[in-house]
Amino acid sequence: MSGFLAGLCVAVLPLLAAGFWLGRRTARPENLGGLGTPVEHATFETLHTASLAAPPLRAGLTGETARKSARRLRTLLGTDALCLTDQDTVLAWEGLGEHHRTEIMERLGGPLETGRGEAFRLRCDEPDCSLRWAVVAPLTVDDRVHGALVACAPRESAVLVRAAGEVARWVSVQLELADLDQSRTRLIEAEIKALRAQISPHFIFNSLAVIASFVRTDPERARELLLEFADFTRYSFRRHGDFTTLADELHAIDHYLALVRARFGDRLSVTLQIAPEVLPVALPFLCLQPLVENAVKHGLEGKTDKSHISITAQDAGAEALVVIEDNGTGMDPDRLRRILAGEVSPSGGIGLSNVDDRLRQVYGDEYGLVIETAVGAGMKITARLPKYQPGVHSAGPLPRE
Repeated sequence: MSGFLAGLCVAVLPLLAAGFWLGRRTARPENLGGLGTPVEHATFETLHTASLAAPPLRAGLTGETARKSARRLRTLLGTDALCLTDQDTVLAWEGLGEHHRTEIMERLGGPLETGRGEAFRLRCDEPDCSLRWAVVAPLTVDDRVHGALVACAPRESAVLVRAAGEVARWVSVQLELADLDQSRTRLIEAEIKALRAQISPHFIFNSLAVIASFVRTDPERARELLLEFADFTRYSFRRHGDFTTLADELHAIDHYLALVRARFGDRLSVTLQIAPEVLPVALPFLCLQPLVENAVKHGLEGKTDKSHISITAQDAGAEALVVIEDNGTGMDPDRLRRILAGEVSPSGGIGLSNVDDRLRQVYGDEYGLVIETAVGAGMKITARLPKYQPGVHSAGPLPRE
């Protein structure tokens, strides 16, 4: 799908450039409000109108998005009327002749079934109606017809047929991008569910066992740990958006470490160095906690002496730099590579591949985890988080129940 979009851009941009160059060579040199030649002026107006029509369509084809984009699309075509439909109904009508809605839908059966455009004469008994022809251009995503763009005009026009087809293809690209966005959202939600499922049952059992051990000897301590456990699980299983803040994620990590320290006592020490200015940074939900859980696992497994984990979050200009390091057993780099590539079971690295994949999906491949490790040498995990990324916004504090 991404190859299709890239190919489309490669195909369209040279045509725009050629038209722009030809316009400069042939148009009159008069100035139109500082926008250059008439062709340059028309090019600007067309691109500006398209840019205004695109955002609603990026949310998919619905009644609301169709209404918001129909006027801009009619302007692009310069036609008397335009409508957008789905498979069953007219979603939006812009311009004259709205009484043709029923007739339009009756004639769309063929184009919607075959995916081929069509032009036909309109029947009309209204003396003041100037519409006589309709041009149908299907809207397709992944070879599936989602609806149609219908342009209506007083007379038959081969130019309108071609123009409607080009605009319909442009609309289809916007709908395909919307479908990609929705697929990305569904994938992130599925990965969060998978990550929740990875929260170790042993951790839950051991936490409850530790709490139970304090019930008789230290009831107040048992109560505090029970609250820590409740807050941690409540955060981990919340349904309140795909993103959170660094402050909230660190707060959940603090709950988690309180339960771990209650079990292992002075065998585990933790150092935190957090720059206050990075606390509001938004990041994918449950992004750092699995990394700390991985550090605890590798820091304590197979060791009889004390283990140490350090967590730092630094201000790095346009980014926040988060580093989680332990002095535990480490991991064979080749095994780590295979875990991140999904070639082996992630049991040796809790959530590492999940977190790495989500960071790359949200921020781009250059923002994957950087992991330094070797057998017996501990592990250092670095995550770079942009302070601002379009579409990455925290849903706000978790509502209290």
